[in-house]
Amino acid sequence: MPLDLLSPHIKDLGGGFTVRRLLPAARRQAVGPFLFFDHFGPLQVQPADQHDVRPHPHIGLATVTYLFDGAMLHHDSTGARQRIEPGAVNWMTAGRGVVHSERRPPDLAGRSYGLHGLQLWVALPEAQEDVEPSFQHVAAADVPAAGADGAQWRVLVGQAHGLQSPVATLSETLFVDYRLAPGSAVQLPGGDTGIQRALYVLHGTPWLRGADRRARGVPPQQLALLADGEALQLQAGDDPVRVVLVGGVPLGRRLIWWNFVASRPGVIERAAQAWEHDALGHLDGETERIPLPEARWRGD
Repeated sequence: MPLDLLSPHIKDLGGGFTVRRLLPAARRQAVGPFLFFDHFGPLQVQPADQHDVRPHPHIGLATVTYLFDGAMLHHDSTGARQRIEPGAVNWMTAGRGVVHSERRPPDLAGRSYGLHGLQLWVALPEAQEDVEPSFQHVAAADVPAAGADGAQWRVLVGQAHGLQSPVATLSETLFVDYRLAPGSAVQLPGGDTGIQRALYVLHGTPWLRGADRRARGVPPQQLALLADGEALQLQAGDDPVRVVLVGGVPLGRRLIWWNFVASRPGVIERAAQAWEHDALGHLDGETERIPLPEARWRGD
């Protein structure tokens, strides 16, 4: 059976900064709790580029930022200020409302540097959509990692391969980073019924083998939706492979408008009004803010 693939669409986040957006898609809103999947780069940021993301709000979700190259400066209304670097996991729970910005670190001002990474949104369980906002940073050295026979893996979020990530989540969530040397293979976790999974290839063209032993090629920069409950082996061909696996227990359909996620439309309307009146949080030292979109929430 052929793989079920989602192709990206290109989204301009402003200032010429574009991402490949895989989720949400017209025929698939989420994979497990993951609602958004953005891949940016690899790109070379020039001194004149205006890629800073000014203060903006979120509700009802958690954001996950993971870099392969470069650096970003995260600042949010919980008081967190964190330099984000390759290999670290940065998880911000918006809950009832948080404001944050993402900017070029001061030490990179006036310099050209590479930037490459993923930014994901994770839905929160309906009963916990309005929890107190919080921020977690796990340094690259503290992310559990292992490997065997040319395959290496880092468990960024959740539990896999006998390793447990220190990131605290509100629902069962899976996020694993794999590097495979040519010819190496690894058995993918999360084949239990009820766990949704998807595979995203950053580079290389690996193969997937199921119980029928048939090999199915996975093209790069597309999101491969994996069958629930199927035991799958990922194998590299003649070239090295870099792949991430995301998934978890699905939390049901969500309403999404701008930077807001909710189970009930009234929550989004109230959040929009709160942001319009500057009542969702503040960032010390910041005077800029991204305004609400001109096309307002219609409740549908």
